Amino acid sequence: MKNLAIIPARSGSKGLKNKNIMELNGMPLLAYSINAALKSGKFSHVMVSTDSKEYAEIAKKYGAEVPFLRDEISSSDSASSWDVVKEVLNKYEDLGITFDTVTLLQPTSPLRTEVDICNAHNLFSEKKATSVISVCETEHSPLWCNVLSDSLCMDGFLNNKNNSQRQKLDTYYRINGSIYIVDVKHFLSGKNIYDSGSYAYIMPINRSVDIDTKVDFIIAEALIKHLSE
Repeated sequence: MKNLAIIPARSGSKGLKNKNIMELNGMPLLAYSINAALKSGKFSHVMVSTDSKEYAEIAKKYGAEVPFLRDEISSSDSASSWDVVKEVLNKYEDLGITFDTVTLLQPTSPLRTEVDICNAHNLFSEKKATSVISVCETEHSPLWCNVLSDSLCMDGFLNNKNNSQRQKLDTYYRINGSIYIVDVKHFLSGKNIYDSGSYAYIMPINRSVDIDTKVDFIIAEALIKHLSE
Protein backbone atom coordinates (compact mmCIF):
# COMPACT_ATOMS: atom_id res chain seq x y z
CA MET A 1 0.00 0.00 0.00
CA LYS A 2 1.10 3.55 -0.66
CA ASN A 3 0.97 5.43 2.62
CA LEU A 4 1.28 9.16 3.26
CA ALA A 5 2.20 10.76 6.59
CA ILE A 6 1.04 14.33 7.15
CA ILE A 7 2.46 16.41 9.99
CA PRO A 8 0.38 19.61 10.24
CA ALA A 9 2.46 22.53 11.53
CA ARG A 10 0.74 25.87 11.13
CA SER A 11 2.55 28.95 12.40
CA GLY A 12 0.89 31.52 14.64
CA SER A 13 -0.09 29.38 17.61
CA LYS A 14 -2.23 31.39 20.00
CA GLY A 15 -1.31 29.55 23.20
CA LEU A 16 2.43 29.00 22.86
CA LYS A 17 4.10 31.23 20.28
CA ASN A 18 5.72 29.17 17.51
CA LYS A 19 4.83 26.03 19.47
CA ASN A 20 5.52 23.65 16.61
CA ILE A 21 9.18 24.67 16.32
CA MET A 22 9.89 25.30 20.01
CA GLU A 23 13.04 23.55 21.20
CA LEU A 24 12.11 20.46 23.21
CA ASN A 25 15.18 18.91 24.80
CA GLY A 26 17.35 20.40 22.06
CA MET A 27 15.17 19.60 19.02
CA PRO A 28 12.25 21.44 17.35
CA LEU A 29 8.91 19.97 18.40
CA LEU A 30 7.84 18.99 14.86
CA ALA A 31 11.12 17.08 14.37
CA TYR A 32 10.02 14.36 16.81
CA SER A 33 7.07 13.43 14.60
CA ILE A 34 9.22 13.56 11.46
CA ASN A 35 11.80 11.24 13.01
CA ALA A 36 9.19 8.75 14.23
CA ALA A 37 7.48 8.67 10.82
CA LEU A 38 10.74 8.13 8.94
CA LYS A 39 12.00 5.47 11.38
CA SER A 40 8.74 3.53 11.09
CA GLY A 41 9.44 2.78 7.42
CA LYS A 42 5.69 2.75 6.78
CA PHE A 43 5.45 5.73 4.42
CA SER A 44 6.33 6.44 0.82
CA HIS A 45 6.05 10.16 1.65
CA VAL A 46 6.47 12.01 4.97
CA MET A 47 5.35 15.59 4.52
CA VAL A 48 4.87 18.65 6.70
CA SER A 49 1.90 20.87 5.90
CA THR A 50 2.71 24.44 6.89
CA ASP A 51 2.02 28.03 5.92
CA SER A 52 5.52 29.14 6.95
CA LYS A 53 8.70 29.15 4.86
CA GLU A 54 10.71 29.07 8.10
CA TYR A 55 8.86 25.97 9.31
CA ALA A 56 9.30 24.41 5.87
CA GLU A 57 13.09 24.80 6.01
CA ILE A 58 13.21 23.24 9.48
CA ALA A 59 11.04 20.34 8.31
CA LYS A 60 13.28 19.70 5.30
CA LYS A 61 16.36 19.78 7.53
CA TYR A 62 14.95 16.80 9.46
CA GLY A 63 14.04 14.85 6.33
CA ALA A 64 10.41 15.72 5.59
CA GLU A 65 8.97 16.83 2.26
CA VAL A 66 7.33 20.22 1.90
CA PRO A 67 6.28 20.23 -1.77
CA PHE A 68 3.91 23.16 -1.27
CA LEU A 69 2.72 25.60 1.38
CA ARG A 70 -0.84 25.75 2.68
CA ASP A 71 -3.30 28.04 0.97
CA GLU A 72 -4.96 30.91 2.81
CA ILE A 73 -8.12 28.97 3.71
CA SER A 74 -6.36 25.98 5.27
CA SER A 75 -4.06 28.35 7.15
CA SER A 76 -6.95 30.08 8.92
CA ASP A 77 -7.97 29.57 12.55
CA SER A 78 -11.24 28.01 11.42
CA ALA A 79 -9.61 25.29 9.29
CA SER A 80 -9.55 21.80 10.81
CA SER A 81 -6.81 19.21 10.52
CA TRP A 82 -9.06 17.28 8.14
CA ASP A 83 -9.38 20.34 5.89
CA VAL A 84 -5.59 20.26 5.72
CA VAL A 85 -5.57 16.52 4.90
CA LYS A 86 -8.02 17.09 2.04
CA GLU A 87 -5.93 19.95 0.66
CA VAL A 88 -2.74 17.86 0.80
CA LEU A 89 -4.34 14.87 -0.94
CA ASN A 90 -5.74 17.10 -3.69
CA LYS A 91 -2.42 18.85 -4.26
CA TYR A 92 -0.52 15.56 -4.45
CA GLU A 93 -3.11 14.30 -6.93
CA ASP A 94 -2.43 17.41 -9.04
CA LEU A 95 1.20 16.22 -9.06
CA GLY A 96 0.07 12.78 -10.24
CA ILE A 97 0.60 11.09 -6.85
CA THR A 98 -2.17 9.18 -5.06
CA PHE A 99 -2.24 7.20 -1.82
CA ASP A 100 -4.09 4.28 -0.25
CA THR A 101 -3.87 5.56 3.33
CA VAL A 102 -3.11 8.84 5.03
CA THR A 103 -1.74 9.08 8.57
CA LEU A 104 -2.15 12.31 10.48
CA LEU A 105 0.63 12.81 13.04
CA GLN A 106 0.13 15.87 15.19
CA PRO A 107 3.50 17.51 16.02
CA THR A 108 2.17 18.17 19.53
CA SER A 109 2.59 14.46 20.35
CA PRO A 110 6.40 14.18 20.55
CA LEU A 111 6.49 11.05 22.73
CA ARG A 112 4.77 8.87 20.13
CA THR A 113 7.39 6.45 18.73
CA GLU A 114 8.00 4.64 15.47
CA VAL A 115 6.87 1.46 17.26
CA ASP A 116 3.48 3.06 17.94
CA ILE A 117 3.16 4.00 14.28
CA CYS A 118 4.11 0.49 13.13
CA ASN A 119 1.75 -1.19 15.58
CA ALA A 120 -1.12 1.09 14.59
CA HIS A 121 -0.53 0.34 10.89
CA ASN A 122 -0.34 -3.39 11.63
CA LEU A 123 -3.69 -3.14 13.43
CA PHE A 124 -5.12 -1.29 10.42
CA SER A 125 -4.09 -4.17 8.15
CA GLU A 126 -5.16 -6.95 10.53
CA LYS A 127 -8.63 -5.48 11.02
CA LYS A 128 -9.01 -4.43 7.37
CA ALA A 129 -10.01 -1.13 8.94
CA THR A 130 -11.22 2.10 7.42
CA SER A 131 -9.45 3.97 10.22
CA VAL A 132 -7.28 3.43 13.28
CA ILE A 133 -7.19 6.13 15.95
CA SER A 134 -4.89 6.23 18.96
CA VAL A 135 -6.32 6.40 22.47
CA CYS A 136 -5.03 6.14 26.02
CA GLU A 137 -6.62 5.40 29.36
CA THR A 138 -8.08 8.48 31.01
CA GLU A 139 -6.07 9.86 33.91
CA HIS A 140 -9.26 10.07 36.01
CA SER A 141 -12.63 8.43 35.49
CA PRO A 142 -15.20 10.78 33.91
CA LEU A 143 -17.70 9.25 36.34
CA TRP A 144 -16.04 11.38 39.03
CA CYS A 145 -16.70 14.55 37.01
CA ASN A 146 -19.75 16.81 36.91
CA VAL A 147 -20.75 20.45 36.49
CA LEU A 148 -20.92 22.81 39.47
CA SER A 149 -23.59 25.36 40.28
CA ASP A 150 -22.70 28.95 41.07
CA SER A 151 -23.10 28.14 44.76
CA LEU A 152 -20.42 25.40 44.48
CA CYS A 153 -22.77 23.00 46.31
CA MET A 154 -21.66 19.36 45.88
CA ASP A 155 -25.11 17.88 46.47
CA GLY A 156 -25.68 15.28 43.74
CA PHE A 157 -22.18 15.75 42.28
CA LEU A 158 -21.69 11.98 42.37
CA ASN A 159 -24.49 9.45 42.23
CA ASN A 160 -24.33 6.26 44.28
CA LYS A 161 -23.48 4.15 41.25
CA ASN A 162 -20.33 6.18 40.55
CA ASN A 163 -19.35 6.79 44.18
CA SER A 164 -17.10 3.75 44.51
CA GLN A 165 -13.40 2.91 44.67
CA ARG A 166 -11.42 3.74 41.55
CA GLN A 167 -10.44 0.08 41.08
CA LYS A 168 -14.11 -0.92 40.80
CA LEU A 169 -14.97 1.60 38.08
CA ASP A 170 -14.97 0.76 34.37
CA THR A 171 -11.85 1.71 32.41
CA TYR A 172 -12.41 4.72 30.18
CA TYR A 173 -10.28 5.82 27.23
CA ARG A 174 -9.79 9.15 25.49
CA ILE A 175 -8.52 10.06 22.02
CA ASN A 176 -4.96 11.24 22.60
CA GLY A 177 -4.49 13.06 19.26
CA SER A 178 -1.32 11.16 18.39
CA ILE A 179 -2.14 8.86 15.44
CA TYR A 180 -4.97 8.89 12.90
CA ILE A 181 -4.75 6.37 10.05
CA VAL A 182 -7.51 6.62 7.45
CA ASP A 183 -8.29 4.84 4.21
CA VAL A 184 -8.10 7.57 1.57
CA LYS A 185 -11.11 6.44 -0.47
CA HIS A 186 -13.20 6.22 2.69
CA PHE A 187 -12.09 9.68 3.79
CA LEU A 188 -12.65 11.38 0.43
CA SER A 189 -16.11 9.83 0.18
CA GLY A 190 -17.10 12.01 3.14
CA LYS A 191 -17.94 9.07 5.40
CA ASN A 192 -17.50 9.26 9.17
CA ILE A 193 -14.03 8.03 10.17
CA TYR A 194 -15.46 6.89 13.52
CA ASP A 195 -17.70 4.19 12.07
CA SER A 196 -17.92 0.40 12.35
CA GLY A 197 -14.64 0.05 10.43
CA SER A 198 -12.75 2.20 12.93
CA TYR A 199 -10.52 0.65 15.60
CA ALA A 200 -8.60 1.97 18.61
CA TYR A 201 -4.86 1.68 19.02
CA ILE A 202 -4.15 1.90 22.76
CA MET A 203 -1.08 3.88 23.82
CA PRO A 204 0.32 4.26 27.35
CA ILE A 205 -0.29 7.54 29.15
CA ASN A 206 3.44 8.36 29.31
CA ARG A 207 3.57 8.52 25.49
CA SER A 208 0.27 10.38 25.16
CA VAL A 209 1.25 13.91 26.21
CA ASP A 210 -0.43 16.42 23.88
CA ILE A 211 1.35 19.77 24.08
CA ASP A 212 -1.05 22.67 24.24
CA THR A 213 0.26 24.68 27.19
CA LYS A 214 3.58 25.51 28.84
CA VAL A 215 2.80 22.95 31.55
CA ASP A 216 2.36 20.23 28.88
CA PHE A 217 5.70 21.27 27.41
CA ILE A 218 7.45 20.97 30.78
CA ILE A 219 5.91 17.53 31.39
CA ALA A 220 6.99 16.29 27.94
CA GLU A 221 10.54 17.54 28.44
CA ALA A 222 10.76 15.89 31.86
CA LEU A 223 9.50 12.58 30.44
CA ILE A 224 11.97 12.68 27.55
CA LYS A 225 14.87 13.31 29.92
CA HIS A 226 13.65 10.58 32.26
CA LEU A 227 13.34 8.03 29.44
CA SER A 228 16.78 8.92 28.05
CA GLU A 229 18.33 8.29 31.47
